[in-house]
Amino acid sequence: MALQSFATVPKPSHVPAERVVDFDTFNPPNVEADFHAAWKKLQDSTAHDVVWTPRSEGHWIAVRGKPMTDVFNNPDIFSSRIFLMPRSIGEHHKMLPTSLDPPEHGKFRAIINPAFTSKRLQGLEDQIRRIAVDLIELVRETGACNFTTAFAEQFPVRVFLAMVDLPVSDAPRLKYLSDQLIRPDGSMTYVEVMKAFDDYMAPHIRTRRNRPREDFLSDMVNAKVDGRELTDDERMNLTTQVMIAGLDTVVNFLGFLMTHLACNPRDRHTLVKSPDLLPDAVDEFMRRFGLVSICRLITRDVEFHGLQLKKDELILLPSMLHGLDEREYTNPMAVDFHRQGRRHSSFGQGPHHCVGRHLARMELRITIREWLSRIPDFEIPPELEPECIGGLVGCIRALHLRWDPAQTHAAP
Repeated sequence: MALQSFATVPKPSHVPAERVVDFDTFNPPNVEADFHAAWKKLQDSTAHDVVWTPRSEGHWIAVRGKPMTDVFNNPDIFSSRIFLMPRSIGEHHKMLPTSLDPPEHGKFRAIINPAFTSKRLQGLEDQIRRIAVDLIELVRETGACNFTTAFAEQFPVRVFLAMVDLPVSDAPRLKYLSDQLIRPDGSMTYVEVMKAFDDYMAPHIRTRRNRPREDFLSDMVNAKVDGRELTDDERMNLTTQVMIAGLDTVVNFLGFLMTHLACNPRDRHTLVKSPDLLPDAVDEFMRRFGLVSICRLITRDVEFHGLQLKKDELILLPSMLHGLDEREYTNPMAVDFHRQGRRHSSFGQGPHHCVGRHLARMELRITIREWLSRIPDFEIPPELEPECIGGLVGCIRALHLRWDPAQTHAAP
């Protein structure tokens, strides 16, 4: 399925002709077959660190790890005021704290941080594990499932909805709205999507303001910044941003991770025999299967990696290309649980380093451990090869798995 395409613009005069690539972030060539290979082909097609495309209203793309690190860590030059593409959408997307730069960013980030501390997450680990086990047991004896709908779209979403104490039955509606922001198919406009989020969140925000509970949503809507209460718009923008982040990224990491394990029995069996490798394995999967692209607004004319970037231009940061950069990793397309020095941008870098990264790692680690302890051998049916989808967050549309029920285990 091709996602919505956006306007193509002429090349500005200051952009060197050799830096121009015809690349559509939302619909990379052959993305259906392999999301990461499609992006890697862009990286391999140029010797330059930064290129420019006329697609999606025109923007720069950092295709190597070094320029991404430079952008992430210089928010005074590369602002988060616009962090979604294209500009016609991104300039209206004022979610908190993502659209703020330091020092204002830190004030709102401090509201979210306590929910994701190691101590807080350790207290949730048993509950998170129970959610994973329950979902696996629903399919274990059937011998087959659409992993995307049976587990990936259920597990992290249920965990997040439990943290904010919202009904699990609302998950499909919320996931659809999230998809229309991250990989729009044209069925809803941006204004319609945001209104739908507002209509959903408004009554819950009012309830938690009047009758706070012991949950993350109550903490957010009753928080203070600089000693004052949040405005209604700030409450809406903060809770909606956290909602979107909790509904999509880990869902899609799970799809790519399980596709790899289904196709690579040696790695699967290694993790069954050596579960102590799980933390390293999760970080290696994060490096190899990065999937988020965000952008930054250039705040002033600046010379950058041999280019003249102009004020108010956008530069895209595809996190997957940092993890696949052979200048930083030997044989980057391979998965190596013993790889040393994994520097990647899968959770971003700098002031906006993803606050939920520890929860994401925990969810992936629990999934691998609990799935492999019950279903150690599985495969993708040849007639049901998965299809990838582009967008600002890559994903697999439907991952079908099958296994022999007699070879599974009802692990405690």
